[in-house]
Amino acid sequence: MRSLSTKLVLAFALTSLAGIALVALFLRESVVSEFDAYVLQQRRTEFVVQLSAYYAQQHTWRGVDELMRKPRPAQSDGDTGPRIDFILADTDGTILVSPNPLWRGRAAPAEAFALGTPVTVAGETVGMVLTIAPPTRRDSAELLYLARTDHALAAAGLGAVAVALVLGLLLARVITRPVRDLTAAARAIANGDLRQHVPVRSRDEIGELAVQFNHMSADLDRATELRRRMTADIAHDLRTPLTVLAGYLEAIRDETLRPTPARLTAMYDETQVLLHLVEDLHTLSLADAGELPLKRQPVELQPLLERVAYLYQHAATQAAVTLSVQVPPDLPTVNGDVEQLARVLGNLVSNALRHTPATGAVTLVAYQTSAALVIEVTDTGCGIPAEHLPNVFERFYRADEARHQTTGGSGLGLAIVRSIIEAHGGQIRVTSSVGAGCTFTISLPLATVTRRDSVPTLHAVQV
Repeated sequence: MRSLSTKLVLAFALTSLAGIALVALFLRESVVSEFDAYVLQQRRTEFVVQLSAYYAQQHTWRGVDELMRKPRPAQSDGDTGPRIDFILADTDGTILVSPNPLWRGRAAPAEAFALGTPVTVAGETVGMVLTIAPPTRRDSAELLYLARTDHALAAAGLGAVAVALVLGLLLARVITRPVRDLTAAARAIANGDLRQHVPVRSRDEIGELAVQFNHMSADLDRATELRRRMTADIAHDLRTPLTVLAGYLEAIRDETLRPTPARLTAMYDETQVLLHLVEDLHTLSLADAGELPLKRQPVELQPLLERVAYLYQHAATQAAVTLSVQVPPDLPTVNGDVEQLARVLGNLVSNALRHTPATGAVTLVAYQTSAALVIEVTDTGCGIPAEHLPNVFERFYRADEARHQTTGGSGLGLAIVRSIIEAHGGQIRVTSSVGAGCTFTISLPLATVTRRDSVPTLHAVQV
């Protein structure tokens, strides 16, 4: 019994069978009870009519007991014995007729007498009929009626079980269909086909599972595509400087070229490109393993931002771009690695200067929110198209595919930035509009609140 559909069908069938059995049992008990009450009422009415006729004819109750005990005409079941299901008492409460001959002449119980059915003749009450218990015997017609009722209940129960099985089969197929879809998609992913999408057929837990599965499949496909692109980009970024180095070395070995200082400098520059790429990859591998070394200490943001601005003042002057720092006074510190944070800000400022035209501006701003310190690096450059924003922090991702390492960097800078910020327990995001520039926003958790002794005024460095 390995099929989920089979298990569900059997579960539906067993549950339905148990429910139908309980309903049938309660229904039969109710039918028997109501039927006995109806028969009792009919017999009581018949008994009262018979007694009224007897008293109207005899004008006395003398001899009524012998009359009630005369054998009845034979019934279809052969029962000819006397059948007395009630007590007859006179107006004084003395029992005249009863199923038990020993009760004759005794006083009837007061509660039963008060609830009895009066026997009237010419508008006068001449006796009281008391009900002692439901009938204990049934004639053949009554037994036949109850037997037919049992057969009807059994047939209805079997029909309900059949309907429950059919509905259970249909429901099991409906319920397990998304599971079968997920199983087929998971099998395809296991075989290497990552582009799987299962239909979301409901809004329940299984529907939510299908939604999350689609997200997972899309993420796996995207991650695989990024890995392939990263491998191709690494190969390309390594091939270019290695080709240059190999060409120079081969020419020098064959004495086609002389090892002049200019040629050695070109070779050295290519080795620096390789070293920079390897160092970036090493940093990312440490971040992925959660082993990025951080020398944490309380860091004041104003000196940090001013330091980064000072380092890029000359580049900003060369590009005719205004570089400024805006930090409010008495800002709390963050607990972080000052060199790694400087590396992050340097990368962002360098990118901003590269993409900001002359007469533009790059601004470093810091401020405090209720739970974090925020650093914003804003430029008035060309901006990033909206379709590229979700991928700017991916490795080797370049919005302009035509850019390469000599013009656009290795494509690892923003990935390293995100890794360093996340290692500090912070977050980074980017907002941009084409033609209006970009804003990179860094949120860092507050350190133990420490204030500087002096309260500096808002400081700006302009170039």
